[in-house]
Amino acid sequence: MSYIDGFILAVPKANKEQFLQHVNISDAVFMEWGATRVLECWEDDVPDGKMTDFRRAVLANEDEAVVFSWVEWPDKATRDAAKEKMMATMNTDPRINPEKNPMPFDGMRLIYGGFIPVAEFKK
Repeated sequence: MSYIDGFILAVPKANKEQFLQHVNISDAVFMEWGATRVLECWEDDVPDGKMTDFRRAVLANEDEAVVFSWVEWPDKATRDAAKEKMMATMNTDPRINPEKNPMPFDGMRLIYGGFIPVAEFKK
C-alpha cells in the first residue's frame, strides 16, 4: 500500500502565484524521486472551529490562506530514499535549495507528517 506525506501551512494570499511557482519546481522533484501523486490544495471552505481548526493549527492570520498538501509514494521505502536524497542535495540542487527556490511562506508554521493508509475507497 502507498505511503503519504501530509502538510498543512499558511501562505500569504498575496504570495499565491509565487507559491505556485515554488511548488511547480519542488513538486517536480518529488515526482522525479518516485512520488506517484502530489496535491497542493488552496483553502476554499475552511471554517473556524470551536476548539481547533486548520487556521489555528498553523497560526494563519486574515491575510493568509491555509494550504493542505500531500505527496503519495508507492511505499515508505521510496519516500525514505527521497527524503534522504533531499537532505543530501538540498544545498546543491537549486530546485530544492531554500536560497534558490525560497519558500513563500513561514516554514516554522508548516505542519507535516508521514502516514500509513489504513483504509482506501475508490469508485
